[in-house]
Amino acid sequence: MRLLSFAVALMAVIALAVGVRSGDAGTIGMGVIGALLAVVTFRAPTLAFFLKIFSAVFAIEYVVFGGSALLSQLGWWTAALQLPAVPTSLPTTVGVFGILIYAISFVPVIARIARIASPYFESEEITTANLWPIGPFKIRLGRLAVSLFVFLIVLNQLQVGITLRLSFFNRDMYDALQNKDAAAFWYQLFYVFCVWAFVWVVSNLIEMFAQLTLLIRWRRWMAEAYNARWLGRGTHYRLALAGTVDNPDQRIAEDTRSFVNQTYSFALPLLTQVSTLVSFSIILWNIQVAFTIPGTAIAVPGYIFWVAFIYAVAATWITHLIGRPLIGLEFEQERREANFRFSLARLREYSEQIALMRGEPVEGRHLSRRFGDIVENFYRLVWRRLKLTSFTLSYNQLSVVLPYMILAPYYFAGTITLGIMMQVAGAFDRVQTALSFIINSYATIASYLASINRLTSFEAAVAQAEAEHPDQDGAAIAHGVSEGGDTRIHDMTLSLPSGQPIVQVDDLALAKGRSTLVVGPSGSGKSTLFRALAGIWPFGQGKVSAPAGTRMLVLPQRPYLPQGTLRAALAYPADPDAFGDETIRDVMAKVSLGHLTERLDEVDLWGQRLSGGEQQRLAVARALLAKPDWLFLDEATASLDEKLEGEIYAMIRRELPQTSIVSIGHRSTLREMHDALVAMERNPDGTFSPKPRDLASWG
Repeated sequence: MRLLSFAVALMAVIALAVGVRSGDAGTIGMGVIGALLAVVTFRAPTLAFFLKIFSAVFAIEYVVFGGSALLSQLGWWTAALQLPAVPTSLPTTVGVFGILIYAISFVPVIARIARIASPYFESEEITTANLWPIGPFKIRLGRLAVSLFVFLIVLNQLQVGITLRLSFFNRDMYDALQNKDAAAFWYQLFYVFCVWAFVWVVSNLIEMFAQLTLLIRWRRWMAEAYNARWLGRGTHYRLALAGTVDNPDQRIAEDTRSFVNQTYSFALPLLTQVSTLVSFSIILWNIQVAFTIPGTAIAVPGYIFWVAFIYAVAATWITHLIGRPLIGLEFEQERREANFRFSLARLREYSEQIALMRGEPVEGRHLSRRFGDIVENFYRLVWRRLKLTSFTLSYNQLSVVLPYMILAPYYFAGTITLGIMMQVAGAFDRVQTALSFIINSYATIASYLASINRLTSFEAAVAQAEAEHPDQDGAAIAHGVSEGGDTRIHDMTLSLPSGQPIVQVDDLALAKGRSTLVVGPSGSGKSTLFRALAGIWPFGQGKVSAPAGTRMLVLPQRPYLPQGTLRAALAYPADPDAFGDETIRDVMAKVSLGHLTERLDEVDLWGQRLSGGEQQRLAVARALLAKPDWLFLDEATASLDEKLEGEIYAMIRRELPQTSIVSIGHRSTLREMHDALVAMERNPDGTFSPKPRDLASWG
């Protein structure tokens, strides 16, 4: 970027020198804008990477168009393509947009867009690309993304040039019709239109393929990046505890898709509209239509251009005033839609419990209320969109006839030809369409900004949860290495998410090789203590020390069974093929699940298909496969009858003789299955502390 800024500065100096020598104000203005562009291009490395791409494109275009404009002034510009000489207004306008890129980088919403978009284009990940006729090759993902993006920018510029060339075809064809010149008409149709139309069609097909390739790669990268942060180090669990972000699944699935598609849909088309605006403004500016300010002899240069400009700017401001509430309404609509989907998914998950309790009428009323919320906000959206659409439709209809209303008097007076009138009318339409980009896209912009707000709030919540991760340096609950084989807890206070303390531990040792039972009243923090030992509870302070390399496994009362095969559910979180068939069948027999051995590779919703007791025994089978050093059972056998529970505990002690076991349970029969007991006892301040007690005499 620094070298490019020097090239821009050199072009600006040349333009100033030529302008001062010739006395041409346009060339001097081009030099002044170029000098400012050189400064912001030099400062471009401070921009987010996504904005750097645009900054570089505008800087390069300034150098290219500026050189062409200076060559035009010297009479060296070719007329082979029947294009007009490049005016100094073209590089000047491009330079202004380059300066605007730097200026808008300080706008908060633009900064958020660039911050979310930039990591993909900076990715160091190595990927495989397949380009004909080269074939497959390895390339850095960020470099491939930038290459595709710049290629699409160049292709869009080419399409603008083709459209500009076709506007001259339009002029010459109508002139041929007016002059009844058959030879010129057929020449324009076959040798001009057909050639350029073919190039335009091919360029659009290439653009579509390149665009879809960029978008799907970008969306995949974003989805994987957000998944990694959400799942990494238990962040998803802390987000659920904190309740700071709703429907994270929607943020990852829907909002990333919306962000990628709409960022491209605004970035590239906006650049195309800028190029269209510049190119066709030249036609409007150069048309010789005399207009003076009423009551004076002052002529207005570029009169038709100024009409289009003022018309579009005024309409854009009115559109903004009408459509501004759409942003908040779109955000709220997506939130209510997600809440409705979540309610449906939760109903499916607990369908058995709901059916047993005959809760269908209650669930039906709940779903009806959820959908009623959607309908209520939807009508607000409809009313606001009706207001916006009524204005934009009226604006677009008037835009069709406005250029003819302006040009007709000059045509009837013989000042301009029919071809020029049609060309200028087409150019007017292109210019006002470019200037009306925001008007015609306002509803989509509102939805886009809502997606950006949701992604931004999701990122902020994830960052906060990551900052609370217990394994980070300086975290409140530290995890260290103990000198002996025991697991120890020192000076620990555990709190609820609300901040209320629930557990106080001065010093507690869980002996290696022993089986310890933790008892206490419901709500005394037994499960919270287990979560702190496992390293996932973020609310509190203190220290947990365990032997180096210790592998811990916690079995909750309700185990998680992933979607897929029964084999995958048994091996989880290991790979489904991590254990052989014989090992899995042997383990299943030991936990009394032998009747399911023939269904190992059957795909089903096992969380709904298996009973509570079967699910708990499956979780114990996981422990037998994993062979952890420490096994924490959080009422993990509560759904079993006492006889089967005793058999399962005896089997665990027999099959995992090197594993230290710590259990939470309320049944008195559990005491004979353990060697030691820890009781959660109430303190005067309402908190509970785990105290070692004699197993035989306590209670």
